[in-house]
Amino acid sequence: MKFKQQGLFPEHTQRAGILTGPQLHTAMAQFAEFGKTTEILKFPDPGFELPVYVNEFWTARQRAAHSLHEISYRACFKPQLPRFFITRLTGENDVVYDPFMGRGTTVIEAALLNRVPAGCDINPLSRILTAPRLNPPEPAEIRQRLQLIDLEKPRETREDLLTFYHPETLLAITNLRSYLLQKEKDGNLDHIDAWIRMVATNRLTGHSRGFFSVYTLPPNQAVSVEAQRKINEKRSQAPPRRDVREIILHKSRSLLRKLQPGERSLLHGLSDRVKLITASAEETPQIAGNSVNLVVTSPPFLDIVAYAQDNWLRCWFNGIDPATVKLWHFRKPADWQEKMTAVFKELKRILVPGGHVAFEVGEVRRGQILLETLVVPAALAAGLTPEMVIINSQAFTKTANCWGIDNLKKGTNTNRIILLRK
Repeated sequence: MKFKQQGLFPEHTQRAGILTGPQLHTAMAQFAEFGKTTEILKFPDPGFELPVYVNEFWTARQRAAHSLHEISYRACFKPQLPRFFITRLTGENDVVYDPFMGRGTTVIEAALLNRVPAGCDINPLSRILTAPRLNPPEPAEIRQRLQLIDLEKPRETREDLLTFYHPETLLAITNLRSYLLQKEKDGNLDHIDAWIRMVATNRLTGHSRGFFSVYTLPPNQAVSVEAQRKINEKRSQAPPRRDVREIILHKSRSLLRKLQPGERSLLHGLSDRVKLITASAEETPQIAGNSVNLVVTSPPFLDIVAYAQDNWLRCWFNGIDPATVKLWHFRKPADWQEKMTAVFKELKRILVPGGHVAFEVGEVRRGQILLETLVVPAALAAGLTPEMVIINSQAFTKTANCWGIDNLKKGTNTNRIILLRK
């Protein structure tokens, strides 16, 4: 099946600062901001004629991103990715949406650019980690609130968690958990409490003194109690006492260090317009039809995420039963494609005419499956128009091999985005 690309916005009036179809294709072909020349390749499936632009379109350097993004989460993309599309395909006050919100990278970046943020994720932890950064408190408010919470109150604790925490640290964590759960139950969890909950959730386990725990695996997942015992034995380590209040304050200062007064006012002004939901991406009646200008997202890939195993400690702290979180698990490409078709149908419903989807995918199973070859027919089946593939690569000296395993080697940093249009 041959598919000819069409111009972007075929029936859409151009707005100031937003690239039209020919302008966007030209911009991709001539892009040279980082001193490299764009290569234009053919789409890997010969059944579709779709331009593939390869260049370093954005940098992944951490210092180039806002400090508000520095929340650890599994398999998240850099904020420079959504910024690239938001600044080219939307104007201020447009709605930018991520149906697989994760840690909220697209949502936070959209808000910082004065776009109306919207997000969805089936994982309830996603909203817990995202919403507070759209309404951040002042450091003094965080400190004052923490001083009011009795973290030393005698209370029964989980003995098995002593594998991760010093007894005094575990008592403080347990008291903080009880305080937050009660405030939520009573409907009194304000933006300061929500911020403290977010930071504490992010500091539960890690590999430095900036976390509550003894040395363990990276902070986007938690090992089992038995696995942690083995780590402790191998490293001859015992959980040290940690100052829970000070760790929360330190991380809060880090997250807020780049936040300017004007940005704080901007986020506050958007707070009443933010829409974050916990739902499955193919069924979001909370979002009105023809209301979203741009979608920037990265879907779950063809693998198995052990949610209950990775998030058991975060779920415990937040009073979530991990068995109730029905994440998508796909082994077969056809099953993944079928689900994405359903998602694309929903995205078509909520997009404005001429609206776009920037859909980031990656190689699966060591390059044997290219998800873009599944995305294009799924998008067409849902009534969306594929426009181009953009490959951002910071190590692409062998671009002829960009469809294979070379880009999985150490030292590469590659994103693959299919741009779709309603």
